[in-house]
Amino acid sequence: MRNFDEYKEIVNANLTELIPELPEHSAVLGEAMKYSLEVGGKRLRPALLLASCEFAGGDLDEALPYALALEYIHTYSLIHDDLPAMDNDDLRRGKPTNHKVYGDAIAVLAGDGLLSTAAEIVCKGPLVYINDPAKMANHLKASAEIMQRAGATGMVAGQTADIRGESIEPTAELVRYIEEHKTADLITAPVRAGLFIAGASEETLSAFTTYAKAIGIAFQILDDILDVEGDQELMGKTLGKDAEQGKCSYVYVHGIDAAKEELHRLTQEAKDSLAPFGDEASFFVELADSLETRNN
Repeated sequence: MRNFDEYKEIVNANLTELIPELPEHSAVLGEAMKYSLEVGGKRLRPALLLASCEFAGGDLDEALPYALALEYIHTYSLIHDDLPAMDNDDLRRGKPTNHKVYGDAIAVLAGDGLLSTAAEIVCKGPLVYINDPAKMANHLKASAEIMQRAGATGMVAGQTADIRGESIEPTAELVRYIEEHKTADLITAPVRAGLFIAGASEETLSAFTTYAKAIGIAFQILDDILDVEGDQELMGKTLGKDAEQGKCSYVYVHGIDAAKEELHRLTQEAKDSLAPFGDEASFFVELADSLETRNN
């Protein structure tokens, strides 16, 4: 397997290849879509998809379109999150947010464009293998996994609960729901999609699903911690907004010390779930450790 930076380089080298070329009347849409894609990012989700596929013996070239689709979905969600009607952020990755550059209306449409482009990619992907029913079935599973976890019972459900949580009494149950769906679903999706493409066993799928859900929840808890204790320059966005907006977060409900303990527990749970794979899973174990100590 490759290291994380190698997967990230592959994603960055192909990042806008599947964004459609648009005529003059709508060219600004393509510009706005590419703007938010190209301001940078961890590329965690597409890297996870590529790595999971290769771990299970799959073909990276088969997985790449799905990996790009995941990054398009993630980027659309950030564009919409930053809008005045949601989190109202001026900065993303240290650069002006999409609506600050293109205006609210074009930012909404840029997010719509990225989501619909991703949907088109994952719908067309299985059709390449129409003469290979087994492979086509694997790709259909990957497509369904991505779109379900991005949709109204996945990430969007979590975002809705996050907004609702600003106006109701927060509970531990609500916090976990938000973590599982707003963040963990879009980290679980690439892992399972990559394994589906490779035709991984049920045992592998089960272990890696536990891993992905654990690092996904941990990712959100650390975001909550960094919103309190992080370095704004490193984070590239305005901090302290969770408290300002009354966000229902793990830190808000349980306190900062408990959040740090839960972050470590989840990281260990993720690593333990892959123990049966030994050194073969070292990429994922090391990634879990690096995510626990990230500062942005």
